[in-house]
Amino acid sequence: MTTQRTSGRRKKALAAAAVVAGLLTTAACGGGDDGGSKSGAAGFDAANNKVVNASKVKKGGELKFAGTQDADSWDTTRGYYGFMWDFSRYYSRQLLTYSTAPGADGAKLTPDLATDTGKVTDGGKTYTFTLRDGSTWEDGKPITSKDIKYGIERVWAQDVLSGGPIYLQQALDPKKTYPGPYKDKAADHLGLKAIDTPDDKTIVFHLPTANSDFVQMLALTSASPVRQDKDTKSKYGLHPFSSGPYKFESYDPGKSLVLVRNTNWKASSDPVRKAYPDKVSIKLFTNANDLDQRLINGDYDLDLSQTGLSPQGRQIALKQHKGNLDNPVSGFIRYAVFPQSVKPFDNEHCRKAVIYGADHVSLQTARGGPVAGGDIGTNMLPPSVAGGEGQKYDPYELAGAGKNGNIAKAKEELKACNQPNGFKTTIAVRNNKPVEVATAQSLQASLKKVGINAEIYQYDGSQTAGIIGSPSNVEKKGFGIIIMGWGPDFPTVQGYGVPLWDSRYILQSGNNNYALIKDKTIDGLFDQYGTTLDEAKKAETATQINHKVMEGGYYLPFVFEKLLNWRSSRLANVYTTNAYSGYYDFVNLGLSSSK
Repeated sequence: MTTQRTSGRRKKALAAAAVVAGLLTTAACGGGDDGGSKSGAAGFDAANNKVVNASKVKKGGELKFAGTQDADSWDTTRGYYGFMWDFSRYYSRQLLTYSTAPGADGAKLTPDLATDTGKVTDGGKTYTFTLRDGSTWEDGKPITSKDIKYGIERVWAQDVLSGGPIYLQQALDPKKTYPGPYKDKAADHLGLKAIDTPDDKTIVFHLPTANSDFVQMLALTSASPVRQDKDTKSKYGLHPFSSGPYKFESYDPGKSLVLVRNTNWKASSDPVRKAYPDKVSIKLFTNANDLDQRLINGDYDLDLSQTGLSPQGRQIALKQHKGNLDNPVSGFIRYAVFPQSVKPFDNEHCRKAVIYGADHVSLQTARGGPVAGGDIGTNMLPPSVAGGEGQKYDPYELAGAGKNGNIAKAKEELKACNQPNGFKTTIAVRNNKPVEVATAQSLQASLKKVGINAEIYQYDGSQTAGIIGSPSNVEKKGFGIIIMGWGPDFPTVQGYGVPLWDSRYILQSGNNNYALIKDKTIDGLFDQYGTTLDEAKKAETATQINHKVMEGGYYLPFVFEKLLNWRSSRLANVYTTNAYSGYYDFVNLGLSSSK
């Protein structure tokens, strides 16, 4: 990775983004060919919260994913990218998972390895589940309650398995008394006292404090079973042992992955997965434009990352293949965040100078305009999460009077932070995300007008956990502004905001609290939320948390994101789901019998 100073290329990128925004406006107004008659596609937005070609799905064939970025890890404990969670349902199961239904119905929990959604006792502190019959590993051995316990215990091994969510650790062992299975002195390495396995079919969870979102945590990929004799620790992500309908055949990190049928999987034991294709493959490209062209050419079926076509691909697709595009509202917010460890961002007024100095319309345009980019972001809680207020809550007037930037206010904040002439900083951005690079260039240009000179540092997005996820590296490299995005791990403020804002979730690697927020009031509000059962009060607490975050000036939200995703004409049973932030639900995709 190298620091790249951008000037002439910035103008070209922003000009291209403006062209795309114009095309998207035309598309939103109904202009252009819908693509259906030319390509056999179902039509623009046809799979957005509804199912395309459900009756045409066939058994067999190869489902072909393509992407520009590998997963952070395919290890069920370590993976944290949204597309990894979506894809991992091919080879991993949990006690509970999400319904295979479009839109909001897809975010509802349903039994998977468990026979039901569990028995809750002791005031919400004890959860008991029974495993269904016939669930097996890829070698035919039964999946047991001990396998589930061991898989969950691995979350505690952050020194070896960093990167994944730690909700289960926080809920079951907030004082971190358990050392993890690799340091467990019990003979069977199953010494976590918060989980009982009285027999192979029963598992009981004992929470020290009730948590109203605990069942959501059990649907996370990190709650997947792992069999002890197949645990290769830090190498497990190279070849996870399958509990689902597909197993790893080959994996070349950064290049390709091939899954084939797990012949020991029984459809009768799995009410969720239909396992239509014979093979599921991923091909990774180094250039986003090449990827988009291969999708448009019909060589591949859909984009693994589900973050939308790049500007060049959008132009071609909107003109020629609009019927292959869907435009869902994502649960993601795209934003810049200011690590307090990097001066002068330890001063909230310097942070707020950036917020006011940015041109928010330009940032929206760089991300693709109102259609492919989304509405201008005004705060940090997605509208889809209870307690989210959308643009109604706009404390810095980012979508109002200050939408093109408020230079006067920015200069006031610079004076308040003893930097009246501005300062220098570095923007860190993933190099394989052209839209993010364009966003960085837009921000760089607007900040220059108020005296803030920002260099742009591009890095490999697959190395996120060790580059921007390492607080020590962020401080060492002087990354004062980090461009990133975040969607709910599960659809509540706890499932969205805890990794970002709770001080107890700051990690030395794989950290997501990039701002290094350590606010006792915010931590206390999260505790209050977890023990509240009344939904209205939970929403009220969520709103309070969001307001507290925004008041600190830790973030500059860009957009409440919308996507413009490609859907191959070969696909059947295609739909977007709220469970995965507007992504297509991968697990029951199939190929069309008419192709």
